[in-house]
Amino acid sequence: MTEKIKESKKSQTMTRFIFLNLLGIFMFFIPITIGNTTSIPIDHIVTFIRQIPYFGIVYAGIVIIVGAILPFTKKTWNKDTVTMVFSIFKVLGIFVYFTAIFHLGSERIHTPGMLPFVFNKVVIPVTMLVPVGAVFLAFLMNYGFMEFVGVFMRPIMRPVWKTPGRSAVDAVASFVGSYSVGLLITNRVHKEGYYSTKEACIIATGFSTVSATFMVVVAKTLGLMSKWNAYFWGTLIITFIVTTITTRMYPLSKKSDKGYNDQEVIPEPTAEKGKLFSTALKEGVKACELAPGIAEGIVRNFKDGIGLALSIGPTLMSIGFFGLVLAEFTPIFDIIGYIFLPFTMLLGFGAEATLVAKGCAISLAEMFLPASIVASASLGVQAVIAIVCVSEILFFSASIPCILSTEIKIDIKDIIIIWVERIILSLLLATPFVHLFIL
Repeated sequence: MTEKIKESKKSQTMTRFIFLNLLGIFMFFIPITIGNTTSIPIDHIVTFIRQIPYFGIVYAGIVIIVGAILPFTKKTWNKDTVTMVFSIFKVLGIFVYFTAIFHLGSERIHTPGMLPFVFNKVVIPVTMLVPVGAVFLAFLMNYGFMEFVGVFMRPIMRPVWKTPGRSAVDAVASFVGSYSVGLLITNRVHKEGYYSTKEACIIATGFSTVSATFMVVVAKTLGLMSKWNAYFWGTLIITFIVTTITTRMYPLSKKSDKGYNDQEVIPEPTAEKGKLFSTALKEGVKACELAPGIAEGIVRNFKDGIGLALSIGPTLMSIGFFGLVLAEFTPIFDIIGYIFLPFTMLLGFGAEATLVAKGCAISLAEMFLPASIVASASLGVQAVIAIVCVSEILFFSASIPCILSTEIKIDIKDIIIIWVERIILSLLLATPFVHLFIL
């Protein structure tokens, strides 16, 4: 009788492992077409919710206002200099929000590429996607999928990117979904003790890139859709080669190998020779067996998602907007562009070397801005910038505030250094690639 109960329980766990993980995979990794839009299911859910009249505007407003007030009610707003600065930016986010919805101030800040872009294309989708994604993240993270994938991917991820096998899930989630989804996974796994600080920093700055959907927008803007396959796969490969190199450079190479709150990192299981699949399945099923109930997992993840949305929302609103203002109305990015000018000249861009350098610099404000800067340039320049603006990963209108809103220990100085490294390496790799495969 006891054997029968054990067999029944084992069968139930296996069914749970297969069904719940397939549901998670479907929600995050399987693009489906609804109407004229092809995207992953959680993105379709967010799009559907956004169609409710005024929901996006009201929801984003609540997130921005509550998110800006929270550090002061929790008395955490001045715990260190960076937190104090970001707490001030969060408060400024409230004023920027009201400027957007009541159309206050100069007409120049309300042009389609300025405040409306930050609010409608960045703040609303990201703050909605994070909690919705968090609900379904329970199926992807709690029931053994990451453990299963981790055993297979460890022999690749560890030597190449110095990260655990399970980080492959983060990389794919970012590319087919959103950097915000990737960062949500990274933050959660880091807090649970499976990533060291160094690993979490590598993943956040090296894998949390914009989605393939954003790449389509860039390719369309620059007339590269006829070369889509070359552009997509070239960008994907270059992005991850750059990450391989930056992983071994300062500041990432000097990050701590300790886990969250300086705890020891939970080690990954090692597969016996010839038993890769059986070890992966065993680890996945074991994690599924120990996992919380579905309702408990969803509630816990949803709370995390809401918390991250409240942290991200106001900073996206203010920093994203001020970054675009600096790009549009000041010469700061022309000056920053001088960092890259020697490289663009050496790479043979000739008369367009200054334009390419400025395009690279302006990606720090918003990854899409370089595309508009080089829209009338030669095809070679357009293709290089189209790759670099994705491969650089880090920008102030979205990904940088998202990273700084997580509990991963990385400061703004480190992020800027990594951004410069990624731009230079991306330029050096993208230029020959474009000449070989796109021109």
